[in-house]
Amino acid sequence: MPRPHGFTYEQHAGGTARISHHGRPATTLNGPRAARFLAEVEASEPQLVMARWTGNYKRGNERTARDHPRNRR
Repeated sequence: MPRPHGFTYEQHAGGTARISHHGRPATTLNGPRAARFLAEVEASEPQLVMARWTGNYKRGNERTARDHPRNRR
């Protein structure tokens, strides 16, 4: 399974953090959640952290979807 990519984040005044995926807004975090996110993204792999915080991370259906006839090449 490929690693997540295309995530970016911006820290704004007032303790807000905005996560985008390929330039499109994915989520906005405020207050203590933003502080926890910023601490975690500094200490770990940023792309994995952002994918997990946006909910776009290992839903469990990747292998099933890959094997579906519509997705075979």
